[in-house]
Amino acid sequence: MDFSSISPVDTGFLLICTALVILMTFGVAFFYGGLVRRKNIISMLMLSFVSFALVTLQWTFFGYTLAFGPDIGGIIGGFDYLGLSGVSLSSSSIFLNIPDMVFMVFQLAFAAVTLAIVTSALAERVKLSAFIVFGLLWTTFVYDPIAHWVWGGGWAGTLGILDYAGGIVVHIGAGFSALALVFVIGSRYGFKQYSMGPSSIPLTLLGGALLWFGWFGFNAGSAYCVNEIAINAFVVTNISAAAGSLSWMVASWISGKPGSLSMISGTIAGLGAITPAAGFVGPLAGFVIGSIAGLICYYALMFRLKRGWDESLDAWAIHGVGGFFGTLSLGIFASVAIGGIAGIIEGSATQFGLQIIGAVAIALYVFIATYILAKIVDATIGLRVSEDEEYVGLDLSQHGETLDL
Repeated sequence: MDFSSISPVDTGFLLICTALVILMTFGVAFFYGGLVRRKNIISMLMLSFVSFALVTLQWTFFGYTLAFGPDIGGIIGGFDYLGLSGVSLSSSSIFLNIPDMVFMVFQLAFAAVTLAIVTSALAERVKLSAFIVFGLLWTTFVYDPIAHWVWGGGWAGTLGILDYAGGIVVHIGAGFSALALVFVIGSRYGFKQYSMGPSSIPLTLLGGALLWFGWFGFNAGSAYCVNEIAINAFVVTNISAAAGSLSWMVASWISGKPGSLSMISGTIAGLGAITPAAGFVGPLAGFVIGSIAGLICYYALMFRLKRGWDESLDAWAIHGVGGFFGTLSLGIFASVAIGGIAGIIEGSATQFGLQIIGAVAIALYVFIATYILAKIVDATIGLRVSEDEEYVGLDLSQHGETLDL
């Protein structure tokens, strides 16, 4: 093997970042698990663990090549890397400093956490068998294509649309998919009639802490080397998360109490919004993006509640809206001194226009494609459990387990 072009420092750095992103999938599990009722905690945790296992195999056999194989018409990757054939352990055709295999597993972690976020819309009512089928279809026909469009040589990247670490691919992809799912699977029985409050706020805060921690790997790692972009992404990620935490908390405080769930929801909003821009904006822009994201996502959640949509754990309001706002913010605050491009603040409106095109086009695609896939699964094997199974809880009806066993 020829390692002459590979940087051990950059390779080790990205392996550590990959582990942090993998941890985020389990952070989602705890974050969501604490938000559902006690009888569904195990089921909610299980969906994230299944997401990671399912995407690992899908990515290995054909997902990676669909996303990052040689471009076919700007739409999808070719089949050169089926079963990871030709994915080198010792050299790179993408980044000269790290092996292709390391890039592959880093991107695998992104795909897995995205599917885990989507489970927000299925909380407390999805059949495990249906989720497995849907998850495989969704990753193949929604996530893989948009990853190729933006990062794999497809039409969006070629056009000049930018997404540093997943504001479009991960957060718009997951958030607007979750919204589409709601219109297929329907509300939980008793929604808006009975209390469906969180069962364990400490569990959700633990999940939020793991997400905040793992996000440094998510954003700093997307520089693919140890350089000034990685350092900047690390710093602005933390600033935006802190700003989002406090702005959401203040917004909720005005109308009630400054709850811990408000604060941690704002944290995730700030993190999601800075993700597409972290490699292109400076610390003060990170503060502005996080602060505004906390407010926008808070009011998106209020809008969702007024509309009566049971998008149970608010992937759309937090990830979808936050990712959309952050994608546009890149076109406003991008700095030539950091990322080599200029946004509106530095005198160029071109990038802002491109970001609008990318955000709108991909939000529409993922919403429509997810809706169609969910309808197909629902019409064939059924997405949701029976009313009786939902009443006793998915922990017992789907897994034969309870927290008391």
